[in-house]
Amino acid sequence: MSTSIHEFSAELLGGGTQPLADYAGKVLLIVNTASQCGFTPQYAGLEALYERYRERGLVVLGFPCNQFGAQEPGDAGEIASFCQKNYGVSFPMFARIEVNGDNAHPLYQYLKKAAPGLLGSEAIKWNFTKFLVDRAGDVVQRYAPATAPDSIADDIEKLL
Repeated sequence: MSTSIHEFSAELLGGGTQPLADYAGKVLLIVNTASQCGFTPQYAGLEALYERYRERGLVVLGFPCNQFGAQEPGDAGEIASFCQKNYGVSFPMFARIEVNGDNAHPLYQYLKKAAPGLLGSEAIKWNFTKFLVDRAGDVVQRYAPATAPDSIADDIEKLL
């Protein structure tokens, strides 16, 4: 098993591959997102965290996923346009992935093992599950979809 999220790469929403090693030394908040979810307004809170802390080393990474109620049906262009137009998202967004099942992205396989959910379940239960990762690439905390981004600020502060 990998020992750090820095060992993974992912395809960016706009194309090209992003090695997560490029984020070494940064605090990361990794979130599986969707454009048509009851939690979609959290994009605003995620963007606010990114704007507030990016100069100190926070990077929010968004991973669109269509596995929960088909709430991310758009193509890359539609997802990017939606995020920018409705929430002014400026943090990195990645190509749509799967987070559960046989085709789960390797990053998410790692995140789920490193920080299981309630009762030790590894499965991602819904959109906007969040993982906080320290500067060394170690997963520190997993947050439920209902956890508002601003409520994570204290935990982020401790890692910055």
